[in-house]
Amino acid sequence: MAKNIKVVPTQDYDDVISAVSEYVEGLRVGSSKGVAQAFNPDAVMYGFTNGKLLGGTIRNLFDFVDQNGSAPDIKTRLDILAITPTTAVVRVDMENDAIGADYTDFHTLLKQDGRWTIIAKVYHQYED
Repeated sequence: MAKNIKVVPTQDYDDVISAVSEYVEGLRVGSSKGVAQAFNPDAVMYGFTNGKLLGGTIRNLFDFVDQNGSAPDIKTRLDILAITPTTAVVRVDMENDAIGADYTDFHTLLKQDGRWTIIAKVYHQYED
């Protein structure tokens, strides 16, 4: 008979949401340094903003935040779609970012040295 073992502690769920919440709070206050706290330094991103591909290094996101400032009225919902002891995928439904746009992001996280960070972001921007 197989063992009935819980492999992902509840604390990991909380830590994953906390990591992605750092990203959201950085957007809210317009701090690229705050946003960067949520990401692995080697993270990548891909998606279209105003029809233009933003792809490659996560620095593209930091530049976007620096150029567009804060999003005080941002609204988000975070859903963990999948989680293992070392990986997670989170959907971020977002309304009213710094340029007034709405998005759906998918963030892939990795747990290294006891800390969850976002290693990849893909997103879709909705038209007005």
